Amino acid sequence: MRLTWPDVTRARRWRADLVSIALGALAAAALPPVHAIPVLLICVPGLLAQIARSPNAWGAARRGFWFGFGLHLLGLYWITEAILFEAARFWWLVPIAVPALAAVLALFIAAPCALAFCARAPMSRLLVLSGGWVFGDLARQFVLTGFPWNPLGSVWAIPGPVGDAFIQPAAIFGVAGLTLLTLLWAGLPSLGQGRWGRGWWFFIVASLSVWAGIGKTMLTGPTAPAPGIKVALVQGAIEMGGKFDRTRARDLFERHLELSRRGVLSAGGAPVVVVWPETASTFLLDIDPGARAAIAEAAGAMPALIGGIRFDAQRQPRNSLFVIDGAAAPDGIYDKWHLVPFGEYVPHWLPLPVQVIPGAGFAPGPGPRTLHPANIPPVSPIICYEAIFSGEIIDHADPPAWIVNVTNDAWFGDSAGPRQHLAAARLRAVEEGLPVMRAANTGITAGFDAHGHELGRLPRNMADVLVLELPGPSASTIFARFGLKVPAVLAALVLLGGIVLDRRRA
Repeated sequence: MRLTWPDVTRARRWRADLVSIALGALAAAALPPVHAIPVLLICVPGLLAQIARSPNAWGAARRGFWFGFGLHLLGLYWITEAILFEAARFWWLVPIAVPALAAVLALFIAAPCALAFCARAPMSRLLVLSGGWVFGDLARQFVLTGFPWNPLGSVWAIPGPVGDAFIQPAAIFGVAGLTLLTLLWAGLPSLGQGRWGRGWWFFIVASLSVWAGIGKTMLTGPTAPAPGIKVALVQGAIEMGGKFDRTRARDLFERHLELSRRGVLSAGGAPVVVVWPETASTFLLDIDPGARAAIAEAAGAMPALIGGIRFDAQRQPRNSLFVIDGAAAPDGIYDKWHLVPFGEYVPHWLPLPVQVIPGAGFAPGPGPRTLHPANIPPVSPIICYEAIFSGEIIDHADPPAWIVNVTNDAWFGDSAGPRQHLAAARLRAVEEGLPVMRAANTGITAGFDAHGHELGRLPRNMADVLVLELPGPSASTIFARFGLKVPAVLAALVLLGGIVLDRRRA
């Protein structure tokens, strides 16, 4: 069977740019929460066809840039929702912010497309593009403080048992490895015209079956016994416009206290750890013993993990997670270290007046840290934005038994943003082999076991508490032991394989 592409892929110049944008925009439908994964069987081969028909490497980079622009323009549209909360100050950013960010991220796709142009055989081109793309994803995790949102491997984080099976290989090579598999799989139709292309449709179905079978087997892997405690995830459902209203500070604090009491009561006498979302405390817990005492009373005898703000010795604010023990004493503090550009600080390399927080912005913490509260297993906190950073959330010199993710997704409204953020947290559970308990201000509050299986969730914008039994961790995963080195080595092997194969054909 031979696959022929429509004449539209033979377009030149600006028409080719429009085709590339359309292919990238269509590919965004595969991302959470839509998960229309079959569109990648059109978009990735379409991009490869665009690369093959480019006049030179610069032309291939240009077409790759416009593909990436379309992909990220639709994949990140929800950022506009956050800007609209400050529309009176930043109205001028509405038509600029998402296109500008999409253009920057598109550069990380343009580069591997230029490299793929140098490979002339269809199989070689697919291998070079796939390996180069993964290196681009790894680079955008670190360049200019990093923004690794929506890696293509996240398309498999489908809610339910189907997604459970397909995301299991992340325990071996992380979401970057899933991206590599996704590109290789989605590019199979592009081989239909070459000697590698006989029966490409069979390989599409067979590879998915093998993938799902391996994932299902991995789901039955051993886990440590549950520690016998429950976690009460509080969702205050505070609208963004009222979250920092000082006239409502006491009422909002009392709402979280009442939900905490409800969670402890519904645990039926079992030990329960109360978790509040990011910046949920309207009082400064490090200097307010009365607020700490109120939390200790509501949470019972067990420690509580509370999101809040504190000021350091230089009077800079820090986005923190506090451990409040049963005696109302602070028993540990974690400071967020991956800060949101422009939302929590202005990057020094781009001084624009678009910072939501006045003054110098938040100060970053030192990095991943494991907290050791009394009477509960050691826990690794990640605050909001940090959940998207694969391989950078755990202090492996002091390994935890579970992860707590606190966030405030009210900024994003009822958009794709909170769903994509949830998918990222779920993938971190699989990568590290650790259960993730996630408390979100307006949702989505949820819990996942060490295999990324969802244990329960709360609907968005509902003030409630979700009580779940804390599962045990799985055996240490390959990705947890070696981190981003694993997908980097795999990508290098695929890239090198494409180059060697192309030279042999030459």
